[in-house]
Amino acid sequence: MSRRSRKRNPDASANWLGKILIATGLALILLVGLAYISLMTFLRGDSFRKFLSAEVSQATNVTGEFSPFKWDGLAVETDAFTAHGENFVTALKAEGLHTEVGMGGIWRGIWEIRSSSLQRLELSVDASQSAVGPSAAVSQAKSKSLSKKPAWLPSEAALEGLEIKHMALNVQLEKGAATANDMAVKLRPAGPKNAYRAEIKGGTIRLPFMILPVLSLERLDLRFQDRQLFLTASDVRAWERGRIQAAGEWDMKTKRYALEGSASGITCEEVLSEDWSKRLQGNVSTTFTVENPSLAPTARGKLTIENGTLTALPVLDTLAAYADTRRFRVINLNEAHTSWVWRKGELVLCDLVIFSEGLIRLEGSLTIRGENLDGAFRMGLAPGTLATIPGAETDVFTPGERGLLWAPLRISGTLENPKEDLSDRLMMAAGLRIFDQIPESGEKVIKFTRSLIPENQSKTIDQGIKLLEENSDLLRDASGILGSILGGSSSPPESHVPPPAEEE
Repeated sequence: MSRRSRKRNPDASANWLGKILIATGLALILLVGLAYISLMTFLRGDSFRKFLSAEVSQATNVTGEFSPFKWDGLAVETDAFTAHGENFVTALKAEGLHTEVGMGGIWRGIWEIRSSSLQRLELSVDASQSAVGPSAAVSQAKSKSLSKKPAWLPSEAALEGLEIKHMALNVQLEKGAATANDMAVKLRPAGPKNAYRAEIKGGTIRLPFMILPVLSLERLDLRFQDRQLFLTASDVRAWERGRIQAAGEWDMKTKRYALEGSASGITCEEVLSEDWSKRLQGNVSTTFTVENPSLAPTARGKLTIENGTLTALPVLDTLAAYADTRRFRVINLNEAHTSWVWRKGELVLCDLVIFSEGLIRLEGSLTIRGENLDGAFRMGLAPGTLATIPGAETDVFTPGERGLLWAPLRISGTLENPKEDLSDRLMMAAGLRIFDQIPESGEKVIKFTRSLIPENQSKTIDQGIKLLEENSDLLRDASGILGSILGGSSSPPESHVPPPAEEE
């Protein structure tokens, strides 16, 4: 072989290698082109729409479907996603969806759903029923959608963010329906798979509790992961200046929840009935915790009233009338607070304290069952307050701590018509003291009467008097007679009591 032939061989090898590289490049381009065509065919076909429908359905445990997609490159729009469910989520309707499909996650086996937005989302959930697992229809729909796609395409989708301009929520609770409307929502991934953070602003909330007005939502920060919902921060406005802040968590699998927070800037007039708002005034604040460890909700907290005044309670009116003073008509409170527990429709106020310096202190507990009242208290009064009522400061009240005179007090009746037992005891004590202090002329009349009666009949009268003395309880039962002596009853009419004198 000639030297010239040997020199040409390297060139031939280079040409051969170049042709291989060109062929390989063309093959790769063709392959990518075919893959892109296959990808776009799948995306623009009905299979991808059904795949995303199954993904959303599985995430929310409903059976739903998107309306036809409208594509512009990798951006897509659809009119609505409509679904219904038999478990926690009972209905879902999303309108005006816009999103984009990212290619970066295809090689990781994930469809990237980017820049998603909704014009409106309506969601209905039933929080009163038992938690259940994913429905068979949802799992079957996803399996069917995966069988229609090329094997090399991703089988999962990851939502990289969602903005909802207007969201409406309807939650069925054990006590009725709670609704929220016109909320703006921003949803972002929170790290682990299927974990998200949500920021909710604006909107109004209605809860099925008569004591609460329509709430104005300032902000809610939520986190969702593994079917657990965490409320990390909240700021809600109520009434004119009321503010409610809370944090908590809710396990959707076990239906257990726990919530704690505080409420402030509320007036008694805003939360009490019309009748009670005239009796008790002031600024209310309370802490609260709400939980259901045994699936029965229980709420508890500590309530405080500042700048409070107490007016027109029956027992206070009685004290004001009998003590001939206006000091009990309107009481300015230096201290007013109570711990409270609500369970199964029953409200218990415990460690309740109402205090007006130099006048009165009330300590005890009160149970409210529906409209019925049941309370046990100790009432302390400053010495000399009831000096004008015979027997009050010796037979009814006894000296005790804080330099006050104390007496037990029972509260009964209803919220609209409360009753107490102190007034009757004051009247009985006064009546007995009147009998104990019969004028000397009265005693002479009795003695003169005895002298005119035969001895055997006089002994009968003496025995009768002795029986009355031994059975003084019978005398106490005659509160109606004693009430007429004092010119009043347990709630003395104004016409029977002289107007109280002005105090210096």
